[in-house]
Amino acid sequence: MYQRILVPLDGSEFSECVFKHVKAIALGCGVPEVVLLQVLEPITQHQVYELLGDYQVRDIQNQAQASTETYVSQQAEKLKNEGLTVRTAVVSGNPSEEILDFAGKNQVDLIIMSTHGRSGVSRWVMGSVTERVLRHSIVPVLAVSPPGCRGGQ
Repeated sequence: MYQRILVPLDGSEFSECVFKHVKAIALGCGVPEVVLLQVLEPITQHQVYELLGDYQVRDIQNQAQASTETYVSQQAEKLKNEGLTVRTAVVSGNPSEEILDFAGKNQVDLIIMSTHGRSGVSRWVMGSVTERVLRHSIVPVLAVSPPGCRGGQ
C-alpha cells in the first residue's frame, strides 16, 4: 500500500516520538523506503547583517546545515538498526511549504509527523506546521500527538 513514508523532523524529541509509529507501519506494511526530512529556515541577511556581517551569516548557515545533516543521519541510523531502509534530506525554506513540495516531488504515499501539542495562544502566534500540512497535503498524513506535551508546552 505504501511505498515511501516521509517523516519531517525539527530536531526536537517531540518530532522523534513518531518513530514507533513509523517502525510499526513500515515493517508491518513492507514499506520499501522511509525518508527523514528536516527543513532549515534560512537566516535572512537583514536579520543579522548589522551585527555579524555577510561572511558570518553564511558561516552560521553552513554550520546549521552541517549540524542538521548530522542529526538527521543519526536518526536514520536508529531506524536502519530496526530493519528499515532510510534516506535523509535537508532542505531550506518554509517548513510546511517544503514538506508539501518534497512529498509531491518524491512520490510520497504517507506523511507521519508530530503535532507538538501546542494549543491556545502559542499555536495562534506560532502557527502549526502540522496543521498546514494536514490541510494542504494530497497524501494521507498521520499526526502523532507526543505524550506529555499538551497544555501549552
